[in-house]
Amino acid sequence: MISFSGVGKSFGDNHVLRELDLTVAPGEKVSIIGPSGSGKTTILRLLMTLENPDTGLIEVDGEPLWDCREGARLDAKKQAEVRRTIGMVFQHFNLFPHMTVLDNVTLSPVQVLGMSRDEAGQRAVELLQLVGLEKHMSHKPGQLSGGQQQRVAIARALAMRPKVMLFDEVTSALDPELIGEVLAVIRDLAHTTAMTMLLVTHEMRFAEEISDRVLMFDSGAVIESGPPSQILQNPQHERTQRFLKAVLERK
Repeated sequence: MISFSGVGKSFGDNHVLRELDLTVAPGEKVSIIGPSGSGKTTILRLLMTLENPDTGLIEVDGEPLWDCREGARLDAKKQAEVRRTIGMVFQHFNLFPHMTVLDNVTLSPVQVLGMSRDEAGQRAVELLQLVGLEKHMSHKPGQLSGGQQQRVAIARALAMRPKVMLFDEVTSALDPELIGEVLAVIRDLAHTTAMTMLLVTHEMRFAEEISDRVLMFDSGAVIESGPPSQILQNPQHERTQRFLKAVLERK
């Protein structure tokens, strides 16, 4: 479903990704762990076309999203179509504060997918029920807790009917007592849907529970990859061991 081939990305002298090769199978749930600045979020931003790679090829569901090979030309309209198969939930909820919860969820399906307002509204109600917020549809984001706002953000991403869902440290801006309600929604999605999911997270127990595979990133490269039980309980790479020890000591 997702393929990175020789993908490089730099910000000035900082090489964030170094000739990355990575594939994610349809329906696979992959957690990405590693220290800050290791390139984890950059992967998600490239898939969202919020950043462009310097080198390499990125494909989604067999279609090129970025192609930096010599002589390659991508049609902007086709790129936009590929991008619409991907949904993302950010650290900070990015909801429209002047709009109701219901309107936040219906806006993109109407404007981007061309759904009728009735169809988008019905879909939004179903999704808000899924994330446990059907009683808050008429509220503005400022009337909700951080955990509730993040659940609205998840519903909004799902409203676009994505094939791939990206989660970027979605609990890092939340108070500790609110983290569980957001993780419960993602856990349910992981266990009940066929969506491909990429999650950047520091919630190691959660990553172990829902992931098919865990990737350890450091200095722009995958240094260790495998089943959660292997990477999180018996890591082989010394850098992974140090990272996990530091994360667990903070808990």
